[in-house]
Amino acid sequence: MECAFLSCMELTHSALNDLLARLTEPSGSLHLSLDIDPHTLVERLADRHGAPRILVLDGFTDPTVDESCGVALLTLLEGRGVTIRAWAYGGQWIGAGTARDAQGIIRPVLVTAPRRIQAPPAGMTGQDENWVERLIGITGWTSPPRRPNVDWAQVEAGVGTRLPSDYKRMVETFGEGAFDAYLNLNQEPWTHLKEDGLLIWAGTEHENLYCWQTNDGDADRWPVTVQTFDGELVPFDCPAAEFVCRILLDPHHPFTMAHYFDTHWFMNYRENE
Repeated sequence: MECAFLSCMELTHSALNDLLARLTEPSGSLHLSLDIDPHTLVERLADRHGAPRILVLDGFTDPTVDESCGVALLTLLEGRGVTIRAWAYGGQWIGAGTARDAQGIIRPVLVTAPRRIQAPPAGMTGQDENWVERLIGITGWTSPPRRPNVDWAQVEAGVGTRLPSDYKRMVETFGEGAFDAYLNLNQEPWTHLKEDGLLIWAGTEHENLYCWQTNDGDADRWPVTVQTFDGELVPFDCPAAEFVCRILLDPHHPFTMAHYFDTHWFMNYRENE
């Protein structure tokens, strides 16, 4: 459903909330006043949701755009998009940029559509599970690797130890950002708990630190240990990528994120590495 364009307004984050609230559930579009800067609209959304994917640029649609990266937004715009960028947010696609209205005038536009990812079931077993591949499926990740050329020899020399292969692949694949805009993936391990036998590979806004216990000489056997905001150490007998998969899908995990979203994503902090 398309709504009439809105009058001039200062595009604060509060105003953006109001605009998003006016969109028809579960999908809809708003053509906005010509006084609203579409670049500011995109910047406000990028502040919240990270780097966007470009779906349409100067009237030309990316030919690789499909259901996995927001084609539903373009369907709503009925081919009238001029410059459209998209973000994943839980079970929703959010798009913004410019599009032609019913009279053919190019206006700033805001559009939302359902986002559906067929996530694997919560039950996960097996020593041979490829947890990074599973994580790619859970998040609906379709972008090419963000940091394929990391010099791990240099990183490991700085840290003073080899690092787990699943962690290195997560960094190479996803780059800088956060799972569900919550669990921040460190691009290099933090070492300020190294004297306690811990290296920190991720953290959250609630100040929980996701670490490895590094007693084993084989980095691929390092188990995850969470240091909570109040200093408690909580051990888990699994590697990092498996840990992320489990907290995304298992509502009974002590550090679950499954209570907040049914559909998961990785929020990119940078459009290009």
